[in-house]
Amino acid sequence: MKNLKRMLCIFLTTALLAGMCIGAVSAFAAKEKPKTVTICSRTEPKYDNSWYKDLTVYQIWCRSFKDSDGDGIGDLEGVYQELDYLKDLGVDCIWFSPIYPSPQKDYGYDIADYYGINPEYGTMETFEKVMKGAHDRGMKVVMDLVINHTSDQHQWFQESRKSKDNPYHDWYFWRDPKNGSYPNNWDSLFEGKAWKYDENLGQYYLHVFAEGQPDLNMDNPEVRNEVKKIMRYWLDKGVDGFREDVISYISKDPGLPDGIPLPAATGIEHYDKGPNLDSYLKEFKQDVYNNYNMFTVGEMPQSKPADALTYGCGKRLDMLISFDQMTADGIVTDYVHVPFSLVRYKRAWRDWQTQLYGKGWNCLYIENHDHARVISRYGSEHYWKESGKTLATSYLMLTGTPFIYQGQEIGMLNTHFNSLDECKDVVTFNNEKTFAKVGVTGQRYLDLVNKTSREHARTPVQWDDSKNAGFTTGTPWFGVNPNYKTINVAAEQKDPDSILNYYKKALKVRKAYPALSKGSYKEYYPASEKIYCYEKDYGDQKALVICSFSKQDIPFVAPTGFDLSKGTLVLQNYPDAPAGSRSCTLRPYECRVYIYNG
Repeated sequence: MKNLKRMLCIFLTTALLAGMCIGAVSAFAAKEKPKTVTICSRTEPKYDNSWYKDLTVYQIWCRSFKDSDGDGIGDLEGVYQELDYLKDLGVDCIWFSPIYPSPQKDYGYDIADYYGINPEYGTMETFEKVMKGAHDRGMKVVMDLVINHTSDQHQWFQESRKSKDNPYHDWYFWRDPKNGSYPNNWDSLFEGKAWKYDENLGQYYLHVFAEGQPDLNMDNPEVRNEVKKIMRYWLDKGVDGFREDVISYISKDPGLPDGIPLPAATGIEHYDKGPNLDSYLKEFKQDVYNNYNMFTVGEMPQSKPADALTYGCGKRLDMLISFDQMTADGIVTDYVHVPFSLVRYKRAWRDWQTQLYGKGWNCLYIENHDHARVISRYGSEHYWKESGKTLATSYLMLTGTPFIYQGQEIGMLNTHFNSLDECKDVVTFNNEKTFAKVGVTGQRYLDLVNKTSREHARTPVQWDDSKNAGFTTGTPWFGVNPNYKTINVAAEQKDPDSILNYYKKALKVRKAYPALSKGSYKEYYPASEKIYCYEKDYGDQKALVICSFSKQDIPFVAPTGFDLSKGTLVLQNYPDAPAGSRSCTLRPYECRVYIYNG
């Protein structure tokens, strides 16, 4: 790519631009200044929550899941209507991306009230009906907890900007101008500089993300106590845990010093895993988590297995969301696009599988609301069905808790935008300005959006081949992918060979064989850009997982010690699987899973 070096310079430290949803934070407040409350802490958990290791989690981005009332926006009643669908898929837990009241500047990750439900999605009564319906079917419910920032429409922030002596002023980072300009040189990861000037106060407020997402000052104990109050509110209501959005950013370096001048991410070293992160997470765990039968998974951009050993593994959080496996076709961020590398994909899984085994627990995913559709990225739209199944196999047979994003289970693909006018995401428009600085404009930038943007994950779920894919009877808030006539739930439910039915079988196979869901990991042929092959071991059971990432037939030789003719073939994406004792020919994107007992 002609501008790759210049783009890399700009994006090298921005693992957060584009492929990451970054959230909103905190809670709804009373009108009077809250008083600091001393909480009796538990040093040991009251419950054994190891059940989270046996879950399959399904992420719902409610706005695009299913619309029940014809207003074009997905809602909770639509979720309720499809609980049996999720149960039949093999889902044990629903994770809701933020469904709180929000002005939707970052589609829910800018939260205006942490104790309510967005009226576009329904009421608290509807949510409680959904939660009860899920629990009645044996499924857990997890909320998105965003405690790095709030919406600028949140009551706390509205109070904080009234005056410098307002009780809420110190709940955010307000600073005087420095030499007539910004308080420091930090960049926002979503919109220009990280500071927005308020004419009334004559001060700037900090926003690491969008201008409408001011950062909370977690150093203020009143803020932390309010966050704990929010956690208890939802846990007492019956939710089973939290996915904690960009949790590694909640602690900033004292004094907010200038950062190393790095275009588009200056200052990140002063808030990524800041000085008090561990103590704040420890406080939340002792004061809240240990008192409930629940689990936590934290989003930590740029995290490595060592971070999981520090902050995860039940020490502070139960699991961390890693982005490593999602950069196999980009440099640091999805938007700096390079050809997909199977070697990079495998290396990411290998590092996490081997370094956490016996010490922690992995969060497994290949799609979410922050990334383009994985078949369009890592697979082949030509070999849509085959590559969709192989991608599923490649990660569902690993040790950890698997996450599935809505539409992934039917093989939804990237859509096609003819103009940026069709786009919705703040990141798309911010990156347009950033890429313009290196000469990537017009059609060239639109081509990049069509390959890499997280917009693709937000098109409505395709339920059937009726108008608007059965998502809504009204006008959808966002364009439906035109391929819904062939890629939809109804069609795949009828097709025994569909991607949907493959996911169902894969999840059953995973749970039936402990070597797959709990076994140790050993990889073979790590330098191959065509074959992903690994062994799983648990007790006296072994598994051999074989995945081709080639568009051509390729020869395969089983690792020493494995006889394909003596293994039990428990999963495959072609109707037949001819093989000798050690060798076979793998067809395009073919995958197989063998089990060996004793």
